[in-house]
Amino acid sequence: MTIETKVDGINVIATVTGEIDGKSAPQVQSELLAALQDGNRLLVDMKGVTFLSSAGLRMLLLLYRQIAAKKGKVVLVGVSEEIRDTMSMTGFINFFTLSDSQEEGLKALS
Repeated sequence: MTIETKVDGINVIATVTGEIDGKSAPQVQSELLAALQDGNRLLVDMKGVTFLSSAGLRMLLLLYRQIAAKKGKVVLVGVSEEIRDTMSMTGFINFFTLSDSQEEGLKALS
């Protein structure tokens, strides 16, 4: 699993690849929170995420809650159909804006 983050103005763009499970979810969470610092707009490109466990879902929800508390937004890009279905069944999908491209996601953050 790899995470690449960059700051684009007031937005943090994170590209995550690999599996997000019980072992990697804490790392993803800490790296994304560190990248955000005082920011409150996060775009997570998940095109390369092949698996998202319940720990990964909890991590996304925790990020959402912390960012929403600062009146921010979280956009998920390129979520696979399988992960989208899991998020839908658990109700987690309602917390996030989903988009197909980073460009579309950045527009949704504004």
